[in-house]
Amino acid sequence: MPSPQFAIITCYIAFIDGLRNLAFLVTTLTALIAIGINHKTAPLEVRERVAFAPERMVDALHEIIGKTPASEASILSTCNRTELLCSAEPSDSEHIVSWFRDYHGLTQEEVEPYLYVFPAHNAVRHLMRVASGLDSMVLGEPQILGQVKDAYSSAKEAGTAGRLLNGVYQHVFSVAKQVRTDTAIGSSPVSVAFAAVSLAKQLFSNFEKHTALLIGAGETIELTAKHLSEAGMGNLIIANRTLERAQKLTHSLGGKAITLAEMPDHLQNADIVISSTASQLPILGKGAVERALKQRKHKPILMIDIAVPRDIEPEVNQLDDIYLYSVDDLQEIINEGLRSRQQAAEQAEEIINVQVLHFNGWLQSLDAGLTIGTYRQNAEQLRDDELQKALQLIERGVNADEVIKRFAYNLTNKLIHHPSSQMKKASYEGRNNVIDVARELLGIKDLDN
Repeated sequence: MPSPQFAIITCYIAFIDGLRNLAFLVTTLTALIAIGINHKTAPLEVRERVAFAPERMVDALHEIIGKTPASEASILSTCNRTELLCSAEPSDSEHIVSWFRDYHGLTQEEVEPYLYVFPAHNAVRHLMRVASGLDSMVLGEPQILGQVKDAYSSAKEAGTAGRLLNGVYQHVFSVAKQVRTDTAIGSSPVSVAFAAVSLAKQLFSNFEKHTALLIGAGETIELTAKHLSEAGMGNLIIANRTLERAQKLTHSLGGKAITLAEMPDHLQNADIVISSTASQLPILGKGAVERALKQRKHKPILMIDIAVPRDIEPEVNQLDDIYLYSVDDLQEIINEGLRSRQQAAEQAEEIINVQVLHFNGWLQSLDAGLTIGTYRQNAEQLRDDELQKALQLIERGVNADEVIKRFAYNLTNKLIHHPSSQMKKASYEGRNNVIDVARELLGIKDLDN
């Protein structure tokens, strides 16, 4: 059983061990680099060539760590952007760009004119803007935040997200949430597809109980289908001249695919009809809509024709219980949405400016971590040396009380010797700022207190 004297020494050691609490930010790396290509810097044919397949994402992340100086890495790859976020020194960017180029089998001329590189806090600012929808093709679009979260999840799965990237992403997610909460960046529609769905939301409060018939299978209808699906639309029917194209959409989003010839038989089930085809003539006439209304017992139908030329005969609007809107009707919603989002974007930029400063402070605290860790190690070495001497004296039979006093005296003197010497030197040289910093670091109160 340990002696009481040994227990006292152990308690004193515990005081010195309290220095460990200062080392929670210790790290050997604070450098951060974002390297990327997006819809603003590169055409679609280039973006396609640098995309990362989801099934190869983990392997690609392992390659970055294994073949470049980066110690942490994540990859964000969407139709509009491909970006690498790595913990590495700015001087290492060429190595990472070289890997990026080689991975996709591209020459320097084919990719580097389109690349951008952001170091340190500029990388954080960029990622905050991306996650908040400020760097998107459609200002404020909400899907990008989920894609950024997926990038982080892949990095965690691959084991390539460490202390630095974990801190970066958690801060970025918090900022993106604040931007969404404190501004109207995502509340107003800025695309035809989004405007159409927003209009439908105004008339139908519970999408789960309703059916939407989408006519066409191009990009606009695909985006509309995605918005409806995300909003919880109960049933989707997609009608297209080519059944295979409609089936491709329903395969990824759910719903039923039909041909245009089958459309009249399904019209009666539709509460919402949104049409966008390349037809030069109307494909939905007043007679077909009239028959559908009778079968529905005159339950209202919202019809949104976003095709140019129009897909739905204008005469359809003469029917009771039909609410027909054209692309021109949506334009004011879109313009108002753009104005609202641009104002919100200015507010979002202010939020990000403040949060970048906060993050920069956190990043700088990581720099202090190495100093803290070294200081703690030096203190522990002094402690261990004095402890060894004290234990040897006790083993030789020296009075335990005397050993403890000598241990405390020697350890205290050695811990304060160098700081005391440096403060005397600074005072002699007139560097009073050093004294002020020392008082702050050591927690020394004013002499009058």
